[in-house]
Parts: sequence; structure tokens; C-alpha cells
Amino acid sequence: MNRSLTEVARLCSRPWLTRAYTSGKETAREYLEKTAAPFEVFDRNAKRMQRNRAAARVMDSREVDYLKDEVAARVSDRLLDIKRRYHTVVEIGAGCGHLAKAVDDDMMDRLIMCDMAKTALERDNDAEYDVQVERRIVDEETPVFEPESLDAVVSSLSMHWVNDLPGMLIQIRKALVPDGVFIGAMFGGDSLFELRTSLQLADIERDGGIAARVSPLTDTRDVGSLLNRAGLTLSTIDVDSIVVNYPSMLHLVSDINAMGEGNAVVQRLPFIKRDTLLAASAIYKELYGNKDGSVPATFQVIYMIGWKPDPSQPKPLARGSGQVSLGEMFNADSHKL
Repeated sequence: MNRSLTEVARLCSRPWLTRAYTSGKETAREYLEKTAAPFEVFDRNAKRMQRNRAAARVMDSREVDYLKDEVAARVSDRLLDIKRRYHTVVEIGAGCGHLAKAVDDDMMDRLIMCDMAKTALERDNDAEYDVQVERRIVDEETPVFEPESLDAVVSSLSMHWVNDLPGMLIQIRKALVPDGVFIGAMFGGDSLFELRTSLQLADIERDGGIAARVSPLTDTRDVGSLLNRAGLTLSTIDVDSIVVNYPSMLHLVSDINAMGEGNAVVQRLPFIKRDTLLAASAIYKELYGNKDGSVPATFQVIYMIGWKPDPSQPKPLARGSGQVSLGEMFNADSHKL
């Protein structure tokens, strides 16, 4: 059936046509914006509850601070290597204040601790630190600060639960002043490979398949691309491994839960069967056990440093601008180039 252009324009302006390929409760623009959102790997609400629940058991929570305290101390060393003294430093994903224990007033005047888990953030409210501390409830996945208002941003062992890492880093870059620095630490892809392998083998043996028992983690090779995509320059990346020995796999799992680092993958199973867990523990000890009966757990930590671009930063010279010949430098007579 032929229609005039006027009739077609009138039909296209009708509201029901904008909902033709949606659920009927949203416009086409809202549908496109929703589908363009980052794919959710982690259940952020579940992670918030895990952290709060773990921090509510104060004594148990403090007993397992050893890993996060150690990594926070190493992050603090990297901040100290930058020969600057900052007025205010913002920490994204501060948790129970692990970085606050490691810094002193020679490095900064004030530390703003941001975390989405209120109970964890306020667990050590009565603690005294060398620097002034301010606590804020902020979701590290969507940090919101005034543009170009921060001199330095730090994140220690929190980014591995973020769904949209590029988006988070872009927001941090926007909040930094020119020549401001971001220092981060996150678990790498080889973390807990012993536990991952043992659970997978136990699942195959008992249930005939593999379940999402351990969180997926970022590969070291991808971190540089993430920093570049966010617009951070002069990036520095290094990797460290921390090996902790436990009496058994069950003790390791207990400590992970007490840290608030339990599985928060969206497609996780709600439970693990007892025989599967015991089988995994036996496999773990057989494959990786130490001579003294303990079992090792490897935590790979990726450290990263990125800077917001500024004209004062060093830049490579243009191609062809060199004034000295390499042949002359290495004695052209004896080394023909």
C-alpha cells in the first residue's frame, strides 16, 4: 500500500512505534542505553554484603588482615617513591583502612577512604593513624569527584571486583589534576591457581562438569591497555607473587571468606557439595602439598602506575631529530652499521 511522505512522518511520530522492539515499558533510546551498559560479571550487591558481613565479625576480620596489609604497605612504598608530598590522597576501595596503617605524615596531610561497604569502612573507627582520615561511602565502580580536583588516587586490592574497569579508570583520570598520579594494585590471573585447579578437577570427578567457583581475574598483559584506554600515560606495571602456607585448603577458604573475598560471580552456584569440597581438598594436598603437610596459596598482585597527561611531562623526540650518529658513538670504523 502506497503512503504519502506526510502519512509516513505522522505514523513515525506516534509513541507506540518507538517501543516496537522493546519490552513495552521503555523507549528505544532507553533500551539502547541499557544494552550498551558494561557486561556484569560480578554481583556488586553480593560483594557489598560479603564485605559488611565479614567486617561485622571484628576479631575474625582483623586476624585475616595480613594479606591486604602487606599489599597496602607495598602500594605505600610506590607512593613514597614519587618525590612529592600530597595534601590529599583519595583511596578507592579502602576496606578496613589497610593503606591508612602504612602511610605517614611525610607523604600526605589527609587520606580520604572510599568504599561501598559501610561496616567494613567503619570497622576501625577508633583507630589512630599518622595522617588525618576521612571516610566516605562511595562505590569504587562509579567514583564521582569534581573534575581536576585530586592530586593522587590509590586503589589497593579492590579493582578485581569491578565490572567496568575502563569506565572506573576514565573517571579517575578526569578527577586528577594534570600530572596527577594513579597507583593501583589488584589480584592477577594466576592468583589461587592451586585452588582453581583443585576445584575444577573435583567438579569434573564428582559432577561431570566445571562450575564458576573462583572469580575470573585480569591478565597482566591487559593492564597496560586498560591504562592507555583510560587516557593515562607514562604507565608502569610490575607483578609480584605472595605465597601463603595454610594447614589445609579448608583453612584457606575460611580465610578468604573472612576477608570478604568470597565468590561474587553473577553465575555462581549457591553452594558446593560436601563430597566435592573434601575431594578438592584431597586433590589440593596431593598436587601442591608441602612436605610439612601444609598447602601453599599463591596470590599474584599486579601493581600499576599511570599519570594524567600534562605538557610538563617528558616526551619522546620526533623521529629524525637526533644530532649524533650511532655509528660515531660506537666507532664507525670498527663497527659498520
